[in-house]
Amino acid sequence: MKITTSGESHGKGLVAVIEGLPAGLEIDPAEIDRFLALRQSGYGRGARQKIERDCAEILSGVRNKKTLGSPVALFIANRDYANWEPYTAPEGCDETARRLTRVRPGHADYAGMKKYGQSDARNVLERASARETAARVAAGTVCRQLLRALGVEIAGFVRSVGPVCDEGEHSFAEIAALRGEDLFMMAGEDEAKAYIDECASAGDTCGGVIELRVAGLKSGFGSCMTYAEKLDARLACALMSVQAIKGVEVGLGFAASRLRGSEAHDAIYPDGAGGAFRKSNRAGGIEGGMSNGEEIVLRAAMKPIPTLRKGLDTLDTDSMRPAVAAAERSDVCAVAACEVVLESALAAELCAAVLERLGGDTLEAVKKRYRELPQ
Repeated sequence: MKITTSGESHGKGLVAVIEGLPAGLEIDPAEIDRFLALRQSGYGRGARQKIERDCAEILSGVRNKKTLGSPVALFIANRDYANWEPYTAPEGCDETARRLTRVRPGHADYAGMKKYGQSDARNVLERASARETAARVAAGTVCRQLLRALGVEIAGFVRSVGPVCDEGEHSFAEIAALRGEDLFMMAGEDEAKAYIDECASAGDTCGGVIELRVAGLKSGFGSCMTYAEKLDARLACALMSVQAIKGVEVGLGFAASRLRGSEAHDAIYPDGAGGAFRKSNRAGGIEGGMSNGEEIVLRAAMKPIPTLRKGLDTLDTDSMRPAVAAAERSDVCAVAACEVVLESALAAELCAAVLERLGGDTLEAVKKRYRELPQ
């Protein structure tokens, strides 16, 4: 299975194409739109979310809500394109207006200008923008629906915002039941909102940590035989590909480096029925690059958004003299939105790994092969 996205932040819209889905998967368009709405929610979001009301249009690959086995194409229109058409229209526009040359540290602006030979950072930032993640959420929700058909579910929450951290332990059921519109935190939300307000007053931004869980995945997905097929490597790559993510942990993650081996690993016990069980899940559901049947546990660190209202020191690429970075319309905190995007990226990569192992041209064939796998 392969997913490709296309589109710019202020272009006509965003497109996601999913290749390799089996025929017969029932698609719920309303769920796609619900997750798109969740991506636009969250405390600390900017004015752009008041303009866009994202909805996905299915262009191809589906008839009467069921996949055909052909590529599925999804389209999300950009409402804001009406305001930007004179400056971004592919058929012809005024490139001299709304140029961006006071590049923003931490963004793709300057590195992208040098790589692609551009004199206007807008030709870079329009694609590098996190607006692209709307297409990933639409595609990822379709993948979530396929995983659910196999009995595999994904849930997540915001573990921390800036220095405000939830240190508690929460079950998958508790996390799955949480789906508000503020910060998707299980604890400490009021304190986190106050910290976001403090950052906003200072013209600053903040990031946080998102924790993701996968329940119901059987053992054996991924491989210990080739490094490219290691499940933890693939999932980490998927999460790191999301804008602003700077670190990924599996299970105990970096904390394991501070423990002894006897404290860091999960002892295995016979269950009396020909199988085995573990009393702990420090490995985060992945051992030797393969799922082991336990919950998969991942955490991803989101950096503060690099567009600051107060602007950081930078240079103007026209004059190559010192300047204050441009202040494009942006969020103060988008950690809740990032949680939704990360769930979608995880669903997409996990779906690809599942279909690679199982094969099958129809959903029924995929489901049959999954049922026949050992737990």
